[in-house]
Amino acid sequence: QVQLVESGGGSVQAGGSLRLSCAAYGYTVSSFCMGWFRQVPGKEREGVAATNSDGYTRYADSVKGRFTASRDNDKNTLYLQMNSLKPEDSAMYYCAVRPTYWCSDNWYSKQWYSYWGQGTQVTVSS
Repeated sequence: QVQLVESGGGSVQAGGSLRLSCAAYGYTVSSFCMGWFRQVPGKEREGVAATNSDGYTRYADSVKGRFTASRDNDKNTLYLQMNSLKPEDSAMYYCAVRPTYWCSDNWYSKQWYSYWGQGTQVTVSS
């Protein structure tokens, strides 16, 4: 069983930066697709980024050029560096593991991910 623990959320002003971390326990996830999602109350959970085990990463259009996902397989950890934050980036952020080598074209769909963290809140004020 994979346990995912996110950290690094907080409150920041627009234009600021945050770095989220997602540590995996109980299983080595270096061979799996890992993703970041976010959700605001009343809306669907949306894909933000997903990274293959080889480091190739895809992003939602809304965060391209501002967010960077990376992984440290030695530490069994996924990161999300978020720069130039906007109020519309405010959400609960979740990391997830999809037990496949490739994230594939439907990486943004939450139904394909088997393991989820508890989430970390990001609040961006204008």
